[in-house]
Order: sequence, then structure tokens, then C-alpha cells
Amino acid sequence: MKEFFFHIRGAVMSTLVLAVVCCGLYPLIVFGISQLLFRDQANGSLITGADGSVRGSKLLGQAFSDPKYFHPRPSAAGNGYDATSSGGSNLGPTSRKLKETIQGRITAYRAENGLSGTEPVPADAVTASGSGLDPEISLRNAELQVARVAKSRGLSENKVREFVQQNTDGRDLGVFGDPGVNVLQLNLALDQYH
Repeated sequence: MKEFFFHIRGAVMSTLVLAVVCCGLYPLIVFGISQLLFRDQANGSLITGADGSVRGSKLLGQAFSDPKYFHPRPSAAGNGYDATSSGGSNLGPTSRKLKETIQGRITAYRAENGLSGTEPVPADAVTASGSGLDPEISLRNAELQVARVAKSRGLSENKVREFVQQNTDGRDLGVFGDPGVNVLQLNLALDQYH
């Protein structure tokens, strides 16, 4: 019996020590390091407006439909850009519904941006990302929207292109991926200017 209680006491003490280390010390150390070295990322990469209010996160897309704004890629997350319902449409490449959806998006994209019926449309303009929350669009997608945004805001196309260039993220480590334009940052910069 004495040996039984000895083992129970050892198990309880081990559990308490591991609970303090794994549930207390380790999270505090990780939190402290993240706040010291990666403060912006650890706090959600938040973007603030001119008035100091939080307008969103650099990591999450938002819906913009007004002609004076650059439009993000489509979202399959809930009611559009719902972070609690992140996910793709789960429609496969042979899905007729997916084909019809994309064809409708191509037609709408060409109409809203004044493109001809033969103008190629970037894939990111008509397909949702895997998460449905992608905050960036391709440079080509942004370029095709410049004329619409410039006309709606009463700005020159060259001025709007300057904003696109200023809000373009380069390749990761200079070689991985393609440059992308963060739609929220770009639209906020345009709002602050005009």
C-alpha cells in the first residue's frame, strides 16, 4: 500500500510540474519572445486608418464592391471573407457548377472593368483561394482595374498605378512566389489621398 501511494504521489507531482511548465512558463516565454521580436505579426498584422482605428488585417481579405475601390479575388468563405468560415468551395475541376460560376465571374469582371470579350482575365480575378480569405491580387488583376478606379475617383491612371506599385509586396526572400497587391492597404491609401 505504501508503494502504491508513493507512485501516486510521483504521478501527481509530475503532472503538476508539467502543467506549470507547459501551461504557464512555456506560453509566457513564447508570448514574450513574439512581443519582442515579432510584435506586428504576433498581434495580427493589423492595419489602421488615418484616424487610428483598426481597419482590418494585412493577412485577411475584405469585400469591396464600389467602383472606386480595387476589388479582391472572390471568396468562398461563408458570406464572403468570413474568417469563421474559412475554406474553399470544394468544387473539383470537372464540376459544371464551378465552370458556370467562373464563366459568370469572367463576364462580370470584363463588364465592370470595360474589357473586350476576348481580353484574358487573370485566374485570381475569378477563382477563390483555398482559404477564401486571400488579401492579395496579382499585379495583372490590379492593372486591369486601374482604369475603372481612376475614372471613379477622378484621378489619372498613372497616379493610381503609383499607388499600386507602392502597395505591391515582392517575392518572398526575393525568389519565392509572385508579387501581390494587398487590396485593403491599397484602398486605404487611395482613401487617404482622395
